Amino acid sequence: MSRPHFTLPQARRIALAAQGFSTARSANPARRHVASLLDRLHLLQIDSVNVLARAHYMPLFSRLGVYDPQLLDEAAHGSPERRQVFEYWGHEASFVRLDLHPLLRWRMARAAENCGIYGGLADFARENRVLIAGVKREVAARGRISAGDLERALAAGTGTRKGGWWGWSDVKRALEWLFWAGEIAIAERRNFERIYDLTERVIPAKVLNLPTPLEHDAQRQLIRLAVKAHGIATERCLRDYFRLPANDAKARIAELAEAGELLPINIEGWSTTAWLDPDAAVPPRPLRCRALLSPFDPLVWERTRTERLHNFRYRIEIYTPAHKREFGYYTLPFLLNERIVARLDLKADRVGAKLIASSIHAEPGTERIEIGKGLAEELVLLAQWLRLEDIAVPQEWRTAIPF
Repeated sequence: MSRPHFTLPQARRIALAAQGFSTARSANPARRHVASLLDRLHLLQIDSVNVLARAHYMPLFSRLGVYDPQLLDEAAHGSPERRQVFEYWGHEASFVRLDLHPLLRWRMARAAENCGIYGGLADFARENRVLIAGVKREVAARGRISAGDLERALAAGTGTRKGGWWGWSDVKRALEWLFWAGEIAIAERRNFERIYDLTERVIPAKVLNLPTPLEHDAQRQLIRLAVKAHGIATERCLRDYFRLPANDAKARIAELAEAGELLPINIEGWSTTAWLDPDAAVPPRPLRCRALLSPFDPLVWERTRTERLHNFRYRIEIYTPAHKREFGYYTLPFLLNERIVARLDLKADRVGAKLIASSIHAEPGTERIEIGKGLAEELVLLAQWLRLEDIAVPQEWRTAIPF
């Protein structure tokens, strides 16, 4: 039986719809809109870079427009009845939907056996079991506490202090291991610093009491969620969404394909088999959307996928020396309708209350005048969301971008 064949524009439209770009923005985004997107995306990557906005806030802005970031803060660290996500290693450090906690317990169990964590932390844990147990007792006794505060408190009691702000002390390593193993959780963040507590005092009992699925069952469900979020994906994309081990992902994909829960398809120009969500369909009309995308947006997480779907080679250049950067320090792709048409190096000057586009590069074959109006509207929204009063763009774009 021949496989279904999709053109590249059809595949792109399915992928964009799966990521929430086929839905018109609400005039007044509320908690239910945030919840709906969390149901669709499943998790949001966390990153410390704040040159524009923290990574976890941006995907919601890209899809909702001007919303109150406090809605996500409440979803992550609010009262138990308002909490919708928890922090853990999903796609890197992430806010993960709260109901998915059971699906990641296999990862916690592996970490407790020093598997699936980086070697230095595993070696530390094997050599410092007594210290780790002592750190957990301190968290239990003291309640919500940061690594720095706990380290200082223990140092005051012993007259010594190991490590420093830029190094990992034994206390920090112990907390990190306990977090990986699911024995402690992040209760909140203060100025982005993690505040830890025992897991049972952070994750609601109704979630902790949910049954723990078998490892293979949990991984299959994570693959199902990944294909729902992608709509259409390769094995590499599906594995990457929740950062599943390669061998595990390969086995689970084969099992789901045999059960008819993943459909193998061909995509124009792709040499690799792609998988289709059985519930996905090509939206009947072209999508009318626009969005500035964070480097950590799930639409562009997997860079190979971004190249295949959008013919857009994307690399973040934060760690590239300034003189070697091609596009800028913190470039955001600009999605207009169904194509990524430009990239902007953006910065929020909070002291000067100004949104600064240090550079704007249109994609080959795209004229500035084609994208200027849509880009202007999106920059105005972004400045409004960030509470910035002015917008600066490069001289050569001022005619094309009509503010």
